[in-house]
Amino acid sequence: MHLLPLLVIFTGVSRTAWILFAVTFWTRMFFITGGYHRYFSHKAYKTSRVFQFILGYGGCTAAQKGPLWWAGHHRIHHRFADTINDPHTPRKGFWWSHAGWILSDDTTSAPLRSVKDFEKFPELRFISKHDWIAPWSLAVVCTLIGGWSGLLIGFVLSTVVLWHAIFLINSLAHVFGSRRFETEDTSRNNALLAILTMGEGWHNNHHKAAYLARQGTKWWEIDFTWYVLFLLEKLHIVWGVKRPRTASRTKVGPSTEVIDDSTEFVDEALAQAVLETESAALVHSGQAEDSTAS
Repeated sequence: MHLLPLLVIFTGVSRTAWILFAVTFWTRMFFITGGYHRYFSHKAYKTSRVFQFILGYGGCTAAQKGPLWWAGHHRIHHRFADTINDPHTPRKGFWWSHAGWILSDDTTSAPLRSVKDFEKFPELRFISKHDWIAPWSLAVVCTLIGGWSGLLIGFVLSTVVLWHAIFLINSLAHVFGSRRFETEDTSRNNALLAILTMGEGWHNNHHKAAYLARQGTKWWEIDFTWYVLFLLEKLHIVWGVKRPRTASRTKVGPSTEVIDDSTEFVDEALAQAVLETESAALVHSGQAEDSTAS
């Protein structure tokens, strides 16, 4: 997959292919950050069942498996962040946290008990079980629009770059960057990653308050995913958007800020993951459950 784009040596690259690359990269980035992450994983806002399906199908086009798999493992990650039971724990090395964990047999199945709130929807179960349909359909569309270079650049290269951009949040954002908050993990804020991933690089902010729809909580912290969600809220496509609240702050050292968030929203998604993943058999892959439940 990573080497396929080199075939453009024989096909050439059209302007249309590069336009497709930009459109498919940034559109699918939002479906992962605003859909898979902030909606399915953390329920940072509410929406209709129709738009919920659009978010799920759009996320599937990124070829990062289905929404139930993605959100289920992400909720477990927050429950056991940076411990040995974290699916992409940095304790196993940079490569493991970047991509190795996805290739492991331990994470093949979707941990459905961590996403019972979404597993009840048959359409989400279908696209999660048949997660190949969405990326293949996008590949066909890119080919029809841009020919072979549309496929190789507009779909394949876009998908590969998208993979590693998202994966860097699990790996690099736990190694390089600053820490505004004292959290029990190694999460860091990284401005370059934030630009690349539409706001996901404010990772330390996120681990402090995972339930918020806005991760760039300072005015200068660019968060394009939040800007899109803000617009969707104005259009009444999403609602119940969880925002940061004013809270008491205590300075600790030159650059660390601790927030007393005892009166803020309860992270419903994370709370469920805590309850549903206490069994050791569910820690990595949901091995004690049927991943093809209907």
